[in-house]
Amino acid sequence: MRLKLEARREPSRLMLYVTPALAVLLTVVAGIVIFTLMGYDGLGAIYQIFLTPLVDPYRWQDLFVKAAPLIIIALGLAIGFRANVWNIGAEGQYIVGALAGTGVALATWGMEGYWILPAIVLAGILGGLAWAAIPAFLKTRFNVNEILTSLMLTYVAIQLLFYLMRGPWRDPEGFGFPQTRLFTEWQTLPIVVPGTLIHLGVPMAVLIAVVVWVILSRTITGFQVRIVGLAPQAARHAGFSARSTIWLALLTSGGLAGLAGIFEAVGPFQQMTPQFPQNYGFTAIIVAFLGRLHPLGIVLAGMVLAISYVGGENAQTAIGLPYAATGMFQAMMLFFLLAVDVLVRYRLRLVVPAGARATHERPASGQPAGAKAPEPESASA
Repeated sequence: MRLKLEARREPSRLMLYVTPALAVLLTVVAGIVIFTLMGYDGLGAIYQIFLTPLVDPYRWQDLFVKAAPLIIIALGLAIGFRANVWNIGAEGQYIVGALAGTGVALATWGMEGYWILPAIVLAGILGGLAWAAIPAFLKTRFNVNEILTSLMLTYVAIQLLFYLMRGPWRDPEGFGFPQTRLFTEWQTLPIVVPGTLIHLGVPMAVLIAVVVWVILSRTITGFQVRIVGLAPQAARHAGFSARSTIWLALLTSGGLAGLAGIFEAVGPFQQMTPQFPQNYGFTAIIVAFLGRLHPLGIVLAGMVLAISYVGGENAQTAIGLPYAATGMFQAMMLFFLLAVDVLVRYRLRLVVPAGARATHERPASGQPAGAKAPEPESASA
């Protein structure tokens, strides 16, 4: 007997929504095995990573705070991925957006006024948008692959961050530490749930998800994004420009990544430090695909990946699991998601070769010698 992949007549809608849950389950099982082989308590590690953030009410606020930037960035990436535009450099746009907003914060440090925070947030959006405009220009002008340019610009953004923290933007009263001044109360996001860490960026992430859903499903712009990604030839005949769609997708994803970055800077961090990069831009790629590029699915997937961040911190303190285990866990989730995605377009069939059946079955009495062997049987899985 052997397993065979057989193409479906049309993609399975059931598997489209079942496979993300299956990928998470396989990640949990693989995590238990791998952590045990590494010499840790495998079951204890999974408990700390997946269950402790859910059963401990004090960690719920951390989940929402961690999920907000993942959701915002993934929403922008989903727009590009639907248009077949592959922005892999959201981490760089996240960093540059935060730096642009920080520049305004330092320029207005010591000032007062309700206009300061909106100006900082707007600068963050424009910073991420401008960083994404570079691969957009190179793609539309010289047909340079946006995967490579957006990814390479991430490392440029990181080096720019290090330079500013160790040079022009270093806090003169920070005892030589590479960090900026602490932002003032006029430059930080307000807390929306008193007594917690849940800032204004958390409900904004949900609001942005609703806006993106409306745009993608109820507007001509959303139809243009979908049709350019699915059928470029039909889109051209319909009058939709691939060039303008590339610009739209990259600028939107860059702007949202910059928004997530400045929300983190004026939210949990309240200053800029070299530790600001959290790999949210890369993790958001997993969030987008785990959520099936649907805004509602992205909100749920953002919570799942936030659990891995918060749970990874728990596992470090509880059982001494290394910090890199969180990244390994997220990478396994993406690996299994891509692996089980094949079940959307293919089904597994169990095939019994004819020779094997002939070996195990004797001809019935009265059956003439040399009669044709029965046809091989197969079963769908």
